[in-house]
Amino acid sequence: MDKPTFRKLKEELQKRVHELVIGSIEDEAIDFHAKDTICGQVSGREKKIREFAAAHDIVLFVAGRHSSNGKVLFEIAREANPRVFFVEDAFELEPAWFEDVDTVGITGATSTPQWLMEQVKEAIEGRFPEAEKRKKRETVEAITK
Repeated sequence: MDKPTFRKLKEELQKRVHELVIGSIEDEAIDFHAKDTICGQVSGREKKIREFAAAHDIVLFVAGRHSSNGKVLFEIAREANPRVFFVEDAFELEPAWFEDVDTVGITGATSTPQWLMEQVKEAIEGRFPEAEKRKKRETVEAITK
């Protein structure tokens, strides 16, 4: 989710909460404040994710579609490299992504299990034999927590 969308969502939520609270407590005014923050796990990985994404031809970002920190980290990676692709598992890999590619990076949300990223790596190596032919110059690298 990009920052403008996040801020719009935040403002809409503030408005709805305010309406609900005022509607149920008509005699009291409530001062509601929301902080525009991201969790420490996400902010702690931001620089590393940017560098990792910029260092590879393509990056596969492995996470659940509903992962909040996954969405934030994916957008950070995408800012550094427009060829970052969001996948939940190896079944979502698209052959076109790997054309004219020398390096592939694999990363994920803070909650993405290591075994799932390894599974994606193995799928790439198994499904795209042209990568095997270029193995001497092909790099499939994963970044973890």
